[in-house]
Amino acid sequence: MNLSIQQIEKTYSNGVKALDHISFELGAGMFGLLGPNGAGKSSLMRTIATLQFPDKGEILFQGKNIFDDKIEYRKSLGYLPQEFGVYPKESAQSLLDYFAILKGISSKKDRGIAVDKVLQITNLQDVRKKRVSTFSGGMRQRFGIAQLLLNEPKVIIVDEPTAGLDPAERTRFLNVLRNIGTDNIVIFSTHLVEDVRELCHDMAVIHQGELLSQISPKTATNNLKEKIWETELDEDSIQTLQIPFVKLSDRYNDENQIISRIYSEVELGGEFERVNPKLEDFYFLILKNNA
Repeated sequence: MNLSIQQIEKTYSNGVKALDHISFELGAGMFGLLGPNGAGKSSLMRTIATLQFPDKGEILFQGKNIFDDKIEYRKSLGYLPQEFGVYPKESAQSLLDYFAILKGISSKKDRGIAVDKVLQITNLQDVRKKRVSTFSGGMRQRFGIAQLLLNEPKVIIVDEPTAGLDPAERTRFLNVLRNIGTDNIVIFSTHLVEDVRELCHDMAVIHQGELLSQISPKTATNNLKEKIWETELDEDSIQTLQIPFVKLSDRYNDENQIISRIYSEVELGGEFERVNPKLEDFYFLILKNNA
């Protein structure tokens, strides 16, 4: 299974260039699209979902341009946008039955089987009779996954799905994605590094419409071994260093002191302690190097 994004460009009518020569290849598994708010993630997701045309470039699924026959491609597509509405008085089961009809499942028996299957996958069996409008944020997101799974899609797009979820809801939602990500292409767009670290075997970093890197989270972290340092030195003292370095982030320790995290390929002694790298270090480094 293969999805190929080739030199995609998109400029909106207000002059904002949302996507600038974006290219990468995807196979089955969880793929994280990581970037700050406004980086172009949603624009790329909408393009892959055929909700907008690119100005230039093409997207191939199994070697075929997805815009040549959008209807056929959409049979293999499942899309969960950042926000979606629901009918206020309908239960999860009745709404899923309705969506199954829209997806071409005409047999009532087949719809029942499909609905039961996706309710089980998303752990919503116990609340299938409840109105979706009463669901918590995490339950509603899992319902969104349930409806997109009805047609057994091969390409699944989820755009910022964990934004606003509490830790327990986020964990349940990520577990659902983890279970469906083995045999499908799942593109997971987020600005949260921890989501990608916990879920994805491959990722890309996008910023200001440009693709900065495509790399596995494990490789990204391994590439920073012995290059990440922490120090309690204040900002002015750090800036006096006579060596190349990049300040990545700050945190507070148990004594409420600010601990600065530094990238340097040069050995640092004295007030600096070498620490294990994190995926966040890679993310901050690549953004700062391309600011």
